[in-house]
Amino acid sequence: MDREPRVLEIIKYGHPTLRVKCAQVTEFNDELRELAESMFLTMAENDGVGLAASQVNRTVQMLVVGVPKKDTEELLLLAIVNPEIIEGQGAWDFEEGCLSIPDIRENVTRPEWIRVKYQDLEGKPHTIETAGMLARVLQHEIDHLNGILFVDRLSPIRRALLKNRLKELARETAKTTA
Repeated sequence: MDREPRVLEIIKYGHPTLRVKCAQVTEFNDELRELAESMFLTMAENDGVGLAASQVNRTVQMLVVGVPKKDTEELLLLAIVNPEIIEGQGAWDFEEGCLSIPDIRENVTRPEWIRVKYQDLEGKPHTIETAGMLARVLQHEIDHLNGILFVDRLSPIRRALLKNRLKELARETAKTTA
C-alpha cells in the first residue's frame, strides 16, 4: 500500500451522494484496498458498526462492517464489494442509527436472516448467510449503496414526525457543502 489509511469525512443527510445508486466495482486494486482501510479507520473513529462507500462520498459498491463476534470481545471485520441480497426471511424490529444522520434513532423492520452474494477485495466471490446484528448492519449498508437511507424505511407517520429534524440536517449539510 502506498498511503497510510486516513480518517475520511462522513457526509451527512442532504448530501446528494447519499441518494446515488453506486457503481459496481470492476477493478480490484491497491486503490480499492486503501479505500477499505481508510473506511475501517473512519468507522472505528466514529464508533460505527458499518460504513458504506457512499457515506464517505465515493460512489462504488463497497462497504465495511465491524460487529462483535458471538460470545467474545473480538470484532468480525469484513470488507464487502458488489453485495447483493439474494434471500431474506423473518422480520425483526430494532432501533437503528446512522453516522450520516446524527442524533436520530428509530425502529426499523428488516428480515432477520439474509443470504448475501459479494466479492472480497481481491474480487473473489463469496456467499454469506447470517442473522441478527450482522444481517441488520449488512442490510443497512447495502441500502446506502442503493441510495436508500434507514429513514426511508420508516412508516409515513414516523417520517412525518422527523420531517423538521431532517430538513434542518439537510440545511446544515447544504451550508457546509456550498
